[in-house]
Amino acid sequence: MNINLIKFNTDIGRTKPENIIHTKNACPFCDVEHLTDIIDTDGDIIFLKNKYNVIEEADQFVLIEGSKCDIDMPDYSNDQMRRVIKMGIKHWKRLLNCGKYQEVLFFKNYGSMSGGTIRHPHMQVVGFPKLQSDLLFFSAEMQGIIIKNSNGVEMNISNCPRIGFGEINIIPKNYADFDTFADFIKIGVHYITHYFRKNLNSYNIFFYHEGEQIYAKIIPRFATSPYFVGYNIRFLPNNIERIAKEIRHLYFEDEA
Repeated sequence: MNINLIKFNTDIGRTKPENIIHTKNACPFCDVEHLTDIIDTDGDIIFLKNKYNVIEEADQFVLIEGSKCDIDMPDYSNDQMRRVIKMGIKHWKRLLNCGKYQEVLFFKNYGSMSGGTIRHPHMQVVGFPKLQSDLLFFSAEMQGIIIKNSNGVEMNISNCPRIGFGEINIIPKNYADFDTFADFIKIGVHYITHYFRKNLNSYNIFFYHEGEQIYAKIIPRFATSPYFVGYNIRFLPNNIERIAKEIRHLYFEDEA
């Protein structure tokens, strides 16, 4: 069967800290003095090796987005958001080009339905010496109804979603403005967590590359459809035109 099947170390997994469900547990990312294997910093943004390397035959890294534990991307200043994205892309590309890994994944989990365990805003970079790149995504999943084009960056609502509902794509083209790329990601996360669905508090951001072209996909997370889990059937919702119009109205009023 042509799939990426990766070994997960459950013994290490049991030792990982968790404070999304058990909110009174201590946050390891707030305890900066005891962080180890720090690779790079930019103010309070920290890139380091993951202490809990649960994925066997891979190297895991963490990008701590800042010192504040109880906020997230929509609360950041534009400068903080841009520096977070630039730091992540810098190390993602560095690892992709270092010759050690066949593929490097760059993503964010946020919230109880996202697959994450730590509340403190952070992203992850994972280098795989062996992984089939052609199975990770399809470029058609990045296409959709255009919401906004600005400075060489496109924001759209996917009409070929990976799972089904409200997936927002951000695509910097050629030598695009990466400040705009970061700004659009911040807008997408704000929309998902404030307007898309009442009480939605979980999402993922996935970054992909195809040669020099990169993509970001923001996926709202809730209980995943059994059609997808059991049969790999995706849904194309009938409201994507309305979502595109709503985002234009909320964030790009001059083009609503």
